[in-house]
This record gives sequence, structure tokens and C-alpha cells, in this order.
Amino acid sequence: MIIPVRCFSCGRVVGSVYSEYLRLTTAERPGEKPQMATKDALDHLGVKRYCCRRMILSQVDIIDEVMPFG
Repeated sequence: MIIPVRCFSCGRVVGSVYSEYLRLTTAERPGEKPQMATKDALDHLGVKRYCCRRMILSQVDIIDEVMPFG
């Protein structure tokens, strides 16, 4: 997980919100529904600006793919 700590546009801290966002939007077991939809999870976490939402929504976890080369 290499999420940026701050939003590139406005500077708000978004790194601490990402783990909670994942917990709310992913199902615990296969076949189950997540607790919240993406929009509802971001609203619940207080991420209101579209630039900050972009930072969280566009995050791709590639650390597992990159680690063998490091």
C-alpha cells in the first residue's frame, strides 16, 4: 500500500482515511456485500472535496507486485 499522505491538490491529509475506507467498502468474506457503497463510505469518513476523493478512489495497491524486485 503506497497511498499518498496528503492530497496533491489541496494538501488535506488523506492517508489515514484509506484503511478505514477499505474496511467499509470491501466484504469480509467472498459472496458477502460490503458494509457501505463507495459514496456513502467517503461521506461517512468526511472526505468532501472531489480532489481528495480522487486520491482515494484512484489508489491501486501494487506493492505486492513491486516488492520482489526491491
